Amino acid sequence: MKWLQCPVGPLQENAYILSNKEKESLIVDPGSEGKRLIHIIEEHSLKPLAILLTHAHFDHIGAVDELRDHFSIPVYVHTNEQDWLSDSTKNGSLLFPIGKEVTARDADHLIKEEGCLTLGGFSFSVFETPGHSPGSVSFYNKEAGIVFSGDALFQGSIGRTDLPGGNHQQLLESIHKKLLELPEGTVVAPGHGPETTIGQEMDTNPFLSGF
Repeated sequence: MKWLQCPVGPLQENAYILSNKEKESLIVDPGSEGKRLIHIIEEHSLKPLAILLTHAHFDHIGAVDELRDHFSIPVYVHTNEQDWLSDSTKNGSLLFPIGKEVTARDADHLIKEEGCLTLGGFSFSVFETPGHSPGSVSFYNKEAGIVFSGDALFQGSIGRTDLPGGNHQQLLESIHKKLLELPEGTVVAPGHGPETTIGQEMDTNPFLSGF
């Protein structure tokens, strides 16, 4: 599996375009700049299968409808945030001075529990990692050694917990009990900022010491 990190929008949220040898593709967190993401996908002759959302904050969902309509693909989100896509208060777009409300239509599929998610030639372990938001999930591909952590874990930092539904202690528990249990060489592909590894964050992340 290959992946391309695409920082988009005013908050430079990381959208990810995943692909395999069969040219199948998944889109993770298309937060903005839908036309640019479409161009990248078509430039590489990829065949998108679905959109996966680590959570439903506005900066992660802004291009969802544009991509889902262009490629006629379904959207997956955790059931705890099924109504956030259409609610600009819950998804946070009304709380930030971005000049517009951000909404999307309801997801096609709800993630209701942890487990295996297989789409075409892609297979992920889905971890519930709430704390930044109540429906935050992380997608782990063991074969590629990568976890898409959304806004749970960053290089040298963790997700903010002062937005609706945030819980600092819950986030720390999610990180320690789910993400830090992965092999230390696992690449962490976060919702903002550069990629890192589980081992690097175990050794250097100041927010994870003393838990």
